[in-house]
Amino acid sequence: MITNNSNNNKENASMNHFKRRIFTYNLLKSDLSFLISNRSKLIVAMKNEKLGKKFSKKIMMVTTAINGCTICAWAQTKMATKAGVDKQEIRNILNSQFETEASDYELLALQFAQEFAETNRYPSQELLDSLEAFYGNQTAQDIMLLTRLSTFGNLTGNTFDAFISRLKGKGARNSNQIFEFLFFILLAPFLLPILPLVHNKES
Repeated sequence: MITNNSNNNKENASMNHFKRRIFTYNLLKSDLSFLISNRSKLIVAMKNEKLGKKFSKKIMMVTTAINGCTICAWAQTKMATKAGVDKQEIRNILNSQFETEASDYELLALQFAQEFAETNRYPSQELLDSLEAFYGNQTAQDIMLLTRLSTFGNLTGNTFDAFISRLKGKGARNSNQIFEFLFFILLAPFLLPILPLVHNKES
């Protein structure tokens, strides 16, 4: 049987790269600028009584499930458990099955967080309008900010992991290796010590 070695090589190459979404320099600069300029609003969002700690953690875990950040999943599991989220519900959310136990009040926000992550920050206008109509302007804005904050954390963890993956021969495509290295060096004192804990949780 004749096989197309060129196609096979391309397929094997596509399987051997880091697939999770990561930061570029420009995206990091843009996200940092946004979060710093909205830091006071983020503090308000985290204190929104209409969301509360449990609901807020669920929103953030949904983006983590989509973006696949293993470090974030470990950290958010601990925070969600402390906030009172049931362990089975945490597993469902991280497996992108949040509809199973979400209340009617929570569902739309969790759907927004999912679409925000899936579309890489470009949810539909229809969903944005529904979010504001259902929760009101302030709470809708707070949900968007929490989703943006979680996405920043996700890409931070993924970019850190991407450099480790590159050392193992599976680099991210269209990524600047020097940027990855500097990013890794900057965060290594904070993230390297927790990697064994993250890996133990995965096993």
